[in-house]
Amino acid sequence: MPINIPDGLPAKRTLHQEHIFALEEETASEQRIRPLRFILLNLMPTKVETETQILRLMSKSPIQVNVDFMRVSTHESTHVSKDHLVKFYDTFDKFKDRNYDGMIITGAPVEQMAFDEVDYWDELCEIIDWSQKHVFSTMYLCWGALAGLWHLYQIPKKQLPQKLFGVFPQRLCDEYNFLTNGFDEVHNMPHSRHAAIEASELLEHPELHVLSEGFETGPAIIATRDFHEIYVTGHFEYGRDTLAQEYWRDFKRGLPIRKPENYFPDDNPENQPIFTWRSHANLLYRNWINWVYQMTPYEMDRIPDEIAALRADSDGMVDKFEA
Repeated sequence: MPINIPDGLPAKRTLHQEHIFALEEETASEQRIRPLRFILLNLMPTKVETETQILRLMSKSPIQVNVDFMRVSTHESTHVSKDHLVKFYDTFDKFKDRNYDGMIITGAPVEQMAFDEVDYWDELCEIIDWSQKHVFSTMYLCWGALAGLWHLYQIPKKQLPQKLFGVFPQRLCDEYNFLTNGFDEVHNMPHSRHAAIEASELLEHPELHVLSEGFETGPAIIATRDFHEIYVTGHFEYGRDTLAQEYWRDFKRGLPIRKPENYFPDDNPENQPIFTWRSHANLLYRNWINWVYQMTPYEMDRIPDEIAALRADSDGMVDKFEA
């Protein structure tokens, strides 16, 4: 949430330079407030677990958020009851005439497939194209991030020689970015994927800004400079035991699986993992929701026009904030 300060307070300039929301009394008194509307496109087979993890992070913000749940129609989910899908999820047709303040597109366990081999790829591309005009800010997670970067920027994914699996340190690249404001210079993030993107590919796209990265993981948090798109290549939403559950699942099936790196104390899978990424995960989602809250238009039918105006000028949001 922003802080309200007296008109003309000298600290305002410094706070704005550090990208901290500070509203003068006159501006604060004119703010119009409503709940935010977000939509979750859940591509994970474990839908209940994933929705719980993401909602847990979103709940850490003091801002009221209404959440709708979307599923793809061109893929049949087998790991969740049909009753749950019918009761809580709708397909794209239900939402395509609406506007949203925010959207989350999850990952999916399909990194080893070519994008066009995924049975719902065409539908996902249609949803991403729709979000470009109808969603003020979209966050893409893990495979969802790889998919979004490929569809929107033709940045290819590369297959890794072995699964990137564990909790890895990430270096903060921009101390005063709104999304990572308050982050330590090094933060941890869980990763569980077979594919990655080359940092060199991002150099061809100056509109994309790397906010944190790791020597082993590559870019971890990427955002367009207007925050219309945010790409998180790892799994900040994972709970303490999620990687352990993945490890034991494959171990008991007799599948080749390495212990997740930097995760089990003493590298012993019998030991309870230490939750070393929770605070930064909460902070990222809190910062994001706060950003959307401050910048999205009050009238939701204005969202497409506001997006178009901001996309035409990559510095538009900063200009709007500093006005």
